Amino acid sequence: MINLASGKCVACRREEPTLTDSEINELHPQVAEWQILEVDGVKRIERIFKLKNFVEAIAFTNKIGVIAEEEDHHPLIITEWGRVTVQWWSHKIRGLHKNDFIMAAKTDEIFGMQIFETAK
Repeated sequence: MINLASGKCVACRREEPTLTDSEINELHPQVAEWQILEVDGVKRIERIFKLKNFVEAIAFTNKIGVIAEEEDHHPLIITEWGRVTVQWWSHKIRGLHKNDFIMAAKTDEIFGMQIFETAK
């Protein structure tokens, strides 16, 4: 099994296929806290992160923004008081790609580091 968090996003072309259900089932255990959902016929992965307050939620959102720019793959992020909802999917192919699971794993890693920092 590959370590998704250490992966890099690859440019996705419109003609690439979306992940099959079998491929999704293979990758999903590595980001088990994420939910697979469908919005307007497009599969996405989503996770809601709980934080202590709005300042922590904004800080977490900004860290996601940094990795999204580095990987040139951008999520839907909803930032609220004490809560950040993140959805990943590949817009060009209108569905899930391995990149989305890589970014979900990277997001989990950032969240883990932020929790560790605030516990100090």
